[in-house]
Amino acid sequence: MLLGEVTRHAAIKHDAEGRSVTQRFREEQVSLRALPAVAFNARHTRLVTVSRQATVVVEGATYSVPSRWARLEATAHIGVEDILVTCRGEQETHPRQPTGGKSVRYRHYLPELAHKPQAVRQVAPELVAELGEPYGRLWQLLVAAHGGLEAGRVLARVLAAIGAHGEETITAALAAVLAQAGTKTADIPEQMPLKRNVVPTGLRFYEVEEGRAADYDWLLAEPTPMLSQPMMRGGGR
Repeated sequence: MLLGEVTRHAAIKHDAEGRSVTQRFREEQVSLRALPAVAFNARHTRLVTVSRQATVVVEGATYSVPSRWARLEATAHIGVEDILVTCRGEQETHPRQPTGGKSVRYRHYLPELAHKPQAVRQVAPELVAELGEPYGRLWQLLVAAHGGLEAGRVLARVLAAIGAHGEETITAALAAVLAQAGTKTADIPEQMPLKRNVVPTGLRFYEVEEGRAADYDWLLAEPTPMLSQPMMRGGGR
């Protein structure tokens, strides 16, 4: 808007000889120095310290950075619309936030989330949105098949695989597996069919009031010599 106003006024404002500002500028332009090869980067540079939570505070706003930067010194390059943070040859860019605002990317904390399934479950919507497909589809399938708790555990293991093998490799592998399975979220029934196993005689009179599927994985192992022995007293959990 400012440039448009300057251009408009330059065309209508004339000197005593009747020349407009635009005409006079064209005459003077040949005497100006050439523009530099690299455009001027209009940013204010400030040194910042990365917190142990892997965040930096710039002009009252908080921005996340990769967890491996925790407790290191970094440099914030403050622009009009974004904040560029650099550390040891790496860089991260965030949209500039107002004072008191936050810009957090959960992919900055993948190594930590890989060891905290409950945290994965809590931030899963934002995390899979950042990672993109096929992670969003994978999360929906996991929740539908196993529930949120177990889905968080499985996704945490996927995040650990990303740390070990790289995001590009794991993303390609997941996409291939889901494509081969040919399963769509809309095709998942409300109740997944379960394989029925014969309950040993010694366990048939016990009622399990609550539990997790992972707690019973060892019951499916072969051989199971201990199944003939009572495992608990009374009708406990």
